[in-house]
Amino acid sequence: MLHVSSLSFSALSLVVGLAISPAAYAYRPAPADALDCAALGEQLASPEMVSAARSRSVGKTAIYASAPPPSPKPANTAWIEVATPVYTPPPAPPSPPLQAPTNTERYGHYDDNPVKRARETPLSTFSVDVDTGSFTNVRRMLNQQQRPPADAVRAEEFINYFDYGLAKPRSRSEPLRLETELAQSPWNGQRQLLRIAMTGYAPAQMPAANLVFLVDTSGSMGSADKLPLVRQAICQMLPQLRAQDRISIVTYAGTAGLHLAPTPGNQSRTIYNALRQLHASGSTHGSAGIQMAYEQARKHFIRGGVNRVLLATDGDFNVGTVNQEALETLVADQRKHGIALTTLGVGSGNYNEHLAERLADVGDGNYSYLDSLEEAHRVLVKNMRSTLLTIAQDVKLQVEFNPAVVAEYRLIGYENRLLRDEDFQNDRVDAGDVGAGHQVTALYEIARVGSGGTQLPALRYQPPATAPAGSNELATVSLRYKLPGQSQSQLRQVRIANHVQRGSDAMNLAAAAAAFADALRGGERIGMPFADIARLAKNNRSIADAERTTFVDMIGKAERLIDGE
Repeated sequence: MLHVSSLSFSALSLVVGLAISPAAYAYRPAPADALDCAALGEQLASPEMVSAARSRSVGKTAIYASAPPPSPKPANTAWIEVATPVYTPPPAPPSPPLQAPTNTERYGHYDDNPVKRARETPLSTFSVDVDTGSFTNVRRMLNQQQRPPADAVRAEEFINYFDYGLAKPRSRSEPLRLETELAQSPWNGQRQLLRIAMTGYAPAQMPAANLVFLVDTSGSMGSADKLPLVRQAICQMLPQLRAQDRISIVTYAGTAGLHLAPTPGNQSRTIYNALRQLHASGSTHGSAGIQMAYEQARKHFIRGGVNRVLLATDGDFNVGTVNQEALETLVADQRKHGIALTTLGVGSGNYNEHLAERLADVGDGNYSYLDSLEEAHRVLVKNMRSTLLTIAQDVKLQVEFNPAVVAEYRLIGYENRLLRDEDFQNDRVDAGDVGAGHQVTALYEIARVGSGGTQLPALRYQPPATAPAGSNELATVSLRYKLPGQSQSQLRQVRIANHVQRGSDAMNLAAAAAAFADALRGGERIGMPFADIARLAKNNRSIADAERTTFVDMIGKAERLIDGE
């Protein structure tokens, strides 16, 4: 738990997307003498010990497994001795009432992007985001029959969770491929959706990797969905590692320590034995752990390789750096030295998702939430290269809408990734990075001039917009990015034709994800019924059957939970 006391170019669509290739990392099956990763999944502490440890670290009761029933009161017992009167002890005092667990999870608040007039605000500028943690964290809540808080739902992370099977760029020198699509909105016949999708280059080989796992081993990490899950997740990676890779493990609880010195990736048994020795105990000194992890990453830096700290935690720092701002500064400083940060969230109850996501953003990394061993495998094995290898840095998108054609538009999601229009050309302004084979998608809901789909009131003193004959440009999409290690960005531009097509499977899947996120937040923007969202997802053939079934199941659980209230 994290505790802080101190804290190529092809057509574009109105959805912007970047997805992860399943084959991004050349997967190798486990050897015959495969390590027993399942043995690392045993719960490391009883629920009572876990609860007590958490209470010491955060001063509040957090949500764990249901508390065990109180011990039965001892029956009155008599001791009889010769010539001694019978003594009956007084009845045991009543057990204190069980207190309802307190959920102290923290999420950053945000408001949905507003509708904008293209005539007044023709530019829309934002940083790309490859995080997916919001989707799996919400999935965990739905599986626990909990209604997710609105601030836990971020539409772009729902949209970008899925692999849309997009074509990949073929050149390292042009590492990002754009495609766009304009289609009818499935929830409003008078509006359209613009999909802008981006795919990252996936090299055949990954350079040598210097990976430092920073693992929270505080007392609250003992339950099966926390440290045991982290141990299994790292274990699953081992068959993919090579002799040129280096793995270190830094732990933090009451103090920080180097649990495993840099070890060649092919020494699986040594790394496995170190994982076996990870146990949960003590309070949390997260900031000290981060400092030690970065120290190890700097000390064993691989020039031209992958240098990354991977932080696995269930909560927030309660000892160390004074505030979150100071912690973000620490992480941002290390980013300048070429060391990225990935955050892996686990568990529930005291989870500080806002901090986990924010640290990944300022650390030029990515944020994932591991709600199951299957998700851990997806992030760290199936999509290993996408998670670890950066192929484009400071990636920004700017869309200029043609006010003669577009009356209104709204960007769906990316609320915490918005940039000022002037930041687009400023190479000193940080933005999101894209990993090998990553796919990123953005959606705009638009109302064309004269469509009847506008939402803002007509202006009294402005002449009505009319589309001139022959207007065939809807918008221009501009993309800026830096190649790894470079300080000057490159610019690419694509013009989008004013031509509405039948929505592709990729468009419909992205629309279903966006509508589902909106429904979980109250349905104020899109308002599509759960049943219609489920049909849109169920009829989609762009994703694997198991993934589609899981998505439809999530929608059904949300419908029963929310509509039943």
